[in-house]
Amino acid sequence: MTSYAAKPTRDKDTSTRAGSRTRATLLRLLPALVLVCLALAGPWIAPHSVTEPVTAPFAEPGSGALLGGDQLGRDVLSRLLAGGRQLVLSALLIAVVVTGAAAVLGAIGALRPRAGRIVERVADVLILLPAVLGIMLIALSWPGGGRLAVVLAAVVLGLPYAVRLAANAAAPVATTGYVEAAAAGGERLWVLVVREVLPNLRATLLALFGLRFVEAVYVVSTAGFLQVGPQPPAADWALMIRENSPGLLLNPWAVVAPSAVVGLLALSVNLAAAALAPQTGRKAVTVR
Repeated sequence: MTSYAAKPTRDKDTSTRAGSRTRATLLRLLPALVLVCLALAGPWIAPHSVTEPVTAPFAEPGSGALLGGDQLGRDVLSRLLAGGRQLVLSALLIAVVVTGAAAVLGAIGALRPRAGRIVERVADVLILLPAVLGIMLIALSWPGGGRLAVVLAAVVLGLPYAVRLAANAAAPVATTGYVEAAAAGGERLWVLVVREVLPNLRATLLALFGLRFVEAVYVVSTAGFLQVGPQPPAADWALMIRENSPGLLLNPWAVVAPSAVVGLLALSVNLAAAALAPQTGRKAVTVR
């Protein structure tokens, strides 16, 4: 005789596990959401002007400046809150453009091997260009480009790696039966890319977006440290590190705080992208 008494228990266990996964995902998303929201809203909630001195140069933290003063006596906390918006927006733009372009080029390369070989050869050439050298070349050839020149450099430098990854992920999808059936049915290339290949690369593209965001933060911060892009007296995390490094022993917060938020931003967004990626691995099945 068959018994169904255990079914409600299994359903309850399944719902409990699903709830636990949801809570774990939200916890991994929370740091990224908090940091991004603070960076975007920072200029509006900064307690002091980011250009006017409020204390002595490299003053220690006090009631008038919770994180002390920078090299000109400006409030470190106010400049920290105001200095992340452009970095976050630039990194998001770079990550979106690079991930989207790499996804399309990789899918086209997988569906059309001849075009794929051309894309791979171009990517191999661009990979040889060091990041700092690429930033300097674009900045020197476009002196008035500012942050837009940095964004362009980051896109050019990040695209070859991303195309390689996307093409490798799209190759097995392009050889599946449903894609070949759609191609044999006369579907156009863009339909195959958008409807057949890209939806099956969601996990890879989310992971790629996280990696590209981290790389974009690194490139934009490096450019800011080299004073390519934003210029003093702009409030920028990378500029804060460069400007205040001589007073590290006097007020370490002027250097440690922007360094910490850059690292936390990159790490939290990468974790958030990994949490949003669907789990595609095989699940163990228990036979009773």
